[in-house]
Amino acid sequence: MINLKQSQHEYWSNSLTYTLAATGAAVGLGNIWKFPYIMGENGGGAFVLVYLACVVFIGIPMMMSEVMIGRRGRSNPGTSVKRLAQESKVSSRWQAVGWLGALTGYLILSFYIVIAGWALAYVFKALSGDFISQDAAGIEALFVEHLKRPMQLIYWSAAILTATVIVVAKGVQRGLERTIKYAMPLMIILLVITALYSGFSGDFVTTLEFMFKPDFSKLTINSVVIALGHSFFTLSLASGIMLAYGSYMPQDISIYKTSLYIAAADTIVALLAGLAIFPIVFSNNLAPSAGPGLIFQTLPIAFGQMPGGVLFGTLFFVMLVIAAFTSTIALLESSVAYLVEHWSLSRWQASTLSGLVLWFMSLATVFSLSGAPWTQLEINGHSYHIFSILDYTASNIMLPIGGLLLAIFVGWRVTSAISQAELKCTPLIYRIWLMSMKWLAPIAISILFLQLIGVVSL
Repeated sequence: MINLKQSQHEYWSNSLTYTLAATGAAVGLGNIWKFPYIMGENGGGAFVLVYLACVVFIGIPMMMSEVMIGRRGRSNPGTSVKRLAQESKVSSRWQAVGWLGALTGYLILSFYIVIAGWALAYVFKALSGDFISQDAAGIEALFVEHLKRPMQLIYWSAAILTATVIVVAKGVQRGLERTIKYAMPLMIILLVITALYSGFSGDFVTTLEFMFKPDFSKLTINSVVIALGHSFFTLSLASGIMLAYGSYMPQDISIYKTSLYIAAADTIVALLAGLAIFPIVFSNNLAPSAGPGLIFQTLPIAFGQMPGGVLFGTLFFVMLVIAAFTSTIALLESSVAYLVEHWSLSRWQASTLSGLVLWFMSLATVFSLSGAPWTQLEINGHSYHIFSILDYTASNIMLPIGGLLLAIFVGWRVTSAISQAELKCTPLIYRIWLMSMKWLAPIAISILFLQLIGVVSL
């Protein structure tokens, strides 16, 4: 076993700071931007119940597995998996699972910082009153104009990336931990304030019925697949984050309990986001199934017409930026850990190098969104832009394959002596975890993957 003294890393100060950091990594645009609109598209309350079941029986066991690998290996994602493979006397080539996760997270970050930059730009748009008295056509024109200005997109995404590099360069305790201790409580406070404002000024009764009154007639097989996919991705699984964060976890912290806390906090934030968004949507006769444009094209209409809309619109987008930022610093950490360990760079050197490469990669997304001709590719007679290809490759191919391989590795190749020693949970919880890793997660992720790539249509 690799103990704490053999680790090249710092480690979290205590259970609370680790839980806050991991929750901050999990809570991101997926909770506040994506969860409300996919819930709106799939019938509300019934979808929430299915989503919660997926979190409990697949999401939490997968998180426990990743943290276990990270803590046991005490290294970057690839090396941690390699060490467990060697300890379990199986092929070291399983380390590819860890490298795939780190690469996936890095690829996601290349376009995630651009989307986070949108949120930062909209803070100032809300503050300057750009939404006031705008109709749907005016808000859409504002959004389209924003996308068509590549220099603006570069500026805002560079601002997010620079802050991310600085925090990660300072290390675990002085950078990640110190930032998270202030950012997470502030984000929750802003979200609660927005939800209270929305509840008092919007249609709170309709929202409660929509979110918490199950209507299984609106639930389809495809809705179940979507709930599974979101439960898997919202916890930052298969992206190298939990493998990296687990490597900094002290040995006396319970993996099982902290995974429960993180999943619960992540779900609460997602539900709070719904309570903050839907009362405004319903009171303004807007569509709850407005899709990805719900945040950037639908809500600004309401903020521009409601009392106090300038203030609360600004607070909402500040909260969105914080949620995105706690994820960007987590996504960058895996690559920085690799450069520090394998290239013997300082954290400042590793963070700067990793950030520069990301900035150049992000330009592909920036110019794709602005419609630059060179970003449009013809594949089998269909036109695609680079951003859609990156998003599809990372979300629909790399994440599911990485999750599937990780479940197989932990469920079938890692010895029970290692997993029992690290998880230290009751025999019943261990059996449920093992059943999920051996059977439930691989089968469910395989179905999800086949659905995402179009092999099956449920």
